[in-house]
Amino acid sequence: MITVKKYTKTIVILSIVIPIAVAALFVIDLPYKLPIFLPPIYATINAITALLLVTAVWAIKNKKQKLHEILMKSAIGLSVLFLILYIIYHITSEDTKFGGNGFIRYFYFFILISHIILSIIVIPFVLTTFVSALNKDFKGHKKIARIAFPIWVYVAVTGVIVYLMIKPYYVF
Repeated sequence: MITVKKYTKTIVILSIVIPIAVAALFVIDLPYKLPIFLPPIYATINAITALLLVTAVWAIKNKKQKLHEILMKSAIGLSVLFLILYIIYHITSEDTKFGGNGFIRYFYFFILISHIILSIIVIPFVLTTFVSALNKDFKGHKKIARIAFPIWVYVAVTGVIVYLMIKPYYVF
C-alpha cells in the first residue's frame, strides 16, 4: 500500500525542482529553432486540462469513480506534457514582451503573476492528492482536492488567457 508519508520527500523535491527548472529557462538559451510554434499547442493543452478537471469533478459527484480516475490521470499526463513543451519552447525561443498599455497591461500582469505563483503552489497539492488517491485514502484525497482543484483550474484557464493576450506580440 502506498502512503503519502512514503512519498513526502519526492513531493517536496518535485515541488522545488519543477519551479527551479522553469525559472532556469530564463537564463538558458539553446541555439536551436523549433520547426513548430509551441505556444498554441500548450495553450490548447491547458484548455483541455481545465475541461478534464471540471469533467472529473462532475464524474466523481455522479459516482463514476473509474471515469474520474481516467480523467484525472489524463489531466496529470497533459500537465506533464505541457511542462515539457513549455520548457522546450522557452529554452529555444526568445521571450515575448506584452505590448498592451493602460488597464489591459495591468490586467495582463495580474493574470500572469497570479498564474505563475499559483502554478508553483498547486504542485504539492496535486501530487499529494494523486498519491492519496493511489493509496485509496479517499477522505484525505477529497480534503486536499478541495484545495487543489480550484487552484489547478485557475492555473489552466489563466494559462490560456495569458496566451491569448500575448498572442498578438509573438514574432515568428
